[in-house]
Amino acid sequence: MSAEAPAGPSTGKASSVLLTLAAGQFLMTLDMSVMNVAIATVAKDVGTTVTGIQAAITFYTLVMASLMITGGKVGQILGRKRAFAIGCVIYGAGSLTTSLAPNLAVLVFGWSILEGVGAALIMPAIVALVASNFVRRERPRAYGLVASAGAIAVAAGPLIGGLFTTYLSWRLVFAGEVLVVLVILALTRRMADTPPDKDAQLDLVGTALSAVGLGLIVYGILRSGTWGFVQPKPNAPELLGLSLVVWLVLAGGGVLGVFIGWENRRLDRGKGALIEPSMLLNRTMRAGLISFFFQYLLQAGLFFTVPLFLSVALGLSAVATGVRLLPLSVTLLLAAAGIPKLFPNASPRRVVRLGFLALFAGIVVMIAALDAGAGPEIVTWPMLLAGLGVGALASQLGSVTVSAVPDEQSGEVGGLQNTLTNLGASIGTALAGAVLISALTTSFLGSIENNQAVSKELASKAKVELSAGIPFVSDKQVHAALDDAGVPPATADAVAKDYSNGRLDGLRASLSVLAVIALIALLMSRRLPTRQPSAATAEPVPA
Repeated sequence: MSAEAPAGPSTGKASSVLLTLAAGQFLMTLDMSVMNVAIATVAKDVGTTVTGIQAAITFYTLVMASLMITGGKVGQILGRKRAFAIGCVIYGAGSLTTSLAPNLAVLVFGWSILEGVGAALIMPAIVALVASNFVRRERPRAYGLVASAGAIAVAAGPLIGGLFTTYLSWRLVFAGEVLVVLVILALTRRMADTPPDKDAQLDLVGTALSAVGLGLIVYGILRSGTWGFVQPKPNAPELLGLSLVVWLVLAGGGVLGVFIGWENRRLDRGKGALIEPSMLLNRTMRAGLISFFFQYLLQAGLFFTVPLFLSVALGLSAVATGVRLLPLSVTLLLAAAGIPKLFPNASPRRVVRLGFLALFAGIVVMIAALDAGAGPEIVTWPMLLAGLGVGALASQLGSVTVSAVPDEQSGEVGGLQNTLTNLGASIGTALAGAVLISALTTSFLGSIENNQAVSKELASKAKVELSAGIPFVSDKQVHAALDDAGVPPATADAVAKDYSNGRLDGLRASLSVLAVIALIALLMSRRLPTRQPSAATAEPVPA
């Protein structure tokens, strides 16, 4: 039986609760997009290399993704609001440490570890707190606005990071996060909570198994760009002729299989488990989780390719790049808040399918507009369409997954949901990057081989040295590299032109793969419900 649904907060209280949870979601997502545009500056300030900062980014993702399921269980044990507050304190301490970091070790401790642990407590709690503060009919709008805050953080991150890094200091972003955390903590007292489950226990073996399994999978995916998905790149680690990425993902899947077996064994003995594996048999929740996975895969892939076009191919600053991404935020908010308000009884399946169609349309428009001489204005319509798509998805999926099970299991759903979204985002970025570099390499090497302005000797040398993959760089960097190599100016111009065309081919190929995935997501969404969730229609977890 489901716990009795909350009566619903008053208008003023509802706004306060939504603001609090949305601010938390915004903070959780902001760090990555801010750090990505400040990598070089941060590396210089803390006395390390770009590789060191990239490792810190990887570790942050690993910590957060590995502990999401455990974070959901901790919320059940302590109470959602308390877990949220504790997570905010840990996250705030991490932000403060990061803002003061004198070296890489302190940066990793503050950002990668403390903020990662804090996020693992906060994000599942956010999902559960929406369920405990809003009745089912109000949840689509609430989840939509909270999810929108995260998506807007991805879009606004380059702008915020660019402004602070260029005109002030990247450290002020993290110092500002501390202030936001203090405001969130002050507002937390107004939220309704579910009481802690006194019988719940933290399964330490399950925690270790889930963390190791998810960590192996996420780490493998994050390293795929460097090591290769299946075929190992030159000098990359391999085993039996295959990239180590394959073995990491397989090992992680095997450990997660052991984790599920262990959880079932504990339940058979009448002991508490980290999650109830039978939840995964719930068709509605499973369909919602799959759609979440595809949403974040597409979202991450799009936010990888479009900024590359703006900042590298066109040479826009981080600030100008962020401004060009802002149209997405406008339509995203309109869709996320407007659809539940204007169409409260709309079919979740239909809205989600329209969302994936809007994402598909935005990607296709972007592919069609990509051409030599295209300016930054070509991203406006794709961003508007993508915003509509993400907003439509955000307005339905959170409510669908949580309302598919009793409210007391909302924290566990939050842990699973955020695990899938992290996996989706990691795969989306890695896949888009791998396809882009592969297509760029193939196109460029083919072009210079057939370019009569390029000597056969130079073309052959380039083919040997660059066959493992060509970096995605600006025209200025290409000319600088060719000058350093002593290539004659006329030949350098021909090579640079071929590279520029190859860069566009790489972007088109990457976006084309995302378009195909959007169509697959459209097909996979057919199991979503056709009616809005309600207390009467919630599907029980199979025994």
